Amino acid sequence: MIADIPLLPILGKLGSGMLATLLLSLIAFALGGVAGLLVLFARVGRVQGLRRAAGAYIQVFQNTPLLMQMFLVFFGASMAGFDVSPWMAASIGLTLYTSAYLAEVWRGCVEAIPRGQWEASSSLAMGYLQQMRHVVLPQAVRLSIAPTVGFSVQIVKGTAVASIIGFNELTKLGSMLANATFQPFLIYGLVAAAYFALCWPLSLYAAHLEKKLYAPR
Repeated sequence: MIADIPLLPILGKLGSGMLATLLLSLIAFALGGVAGLLVLFARVGRVQGLRRAAGAYIQVFQNTPLLMQMFLVFFGASMAGFDVSPWMAASIGLTLYTSAYLAEVWRGCVEAIPRGQWEASSSLAMGYLQQMRHVVLPQAVRLSIAPTVGFSVQIVKGTAVASIIGFNELTKLGSMLANATFQPFLIYGLVAAAYFALCWPLSLYAAHLEKKLYAPR
């Protein structure tokens, strides 16, 4: 019977889904980080128009479901005449989502730097970009480690939403295997274990970085 499929092929299928989830997470985090940094500079900059545009961008992606964003990217691109694969749509959707959240997380870290640091760097005739590069950002990086890595865990789990547009990641393949083998408890238990294996090292790494960066000198 189908339900008697050996465990090894099931693990192989879930392994391919785990790899797809990991790759999508890395793409979203890398591209979203770059885009989020640009949004951050616009958000805390001195040009009022850019600040408002960046704020609106963040509000749009923070106040709409990731599922709807995936739908709009995938089906909106098709309606506009572009042939977008599930891989591309999932990457774009998660990148936009990630950039908005990371920009807001990092904005909080930048604004947590005492005002005296800005004033001291201004007294040294530093321009805005020099202040950000040499004074503010190095201190903000220390504050941002924990929330940034914490959000990377959310990105990994958020890839499950990509299954709705046909992207064969871990959850999608788990659902297909559960329907084929009639063993949902086993399959979804393995899926949960795979997500834990991806996310737990990130949490450990965040704790390691916090100890390293905040260690007394």
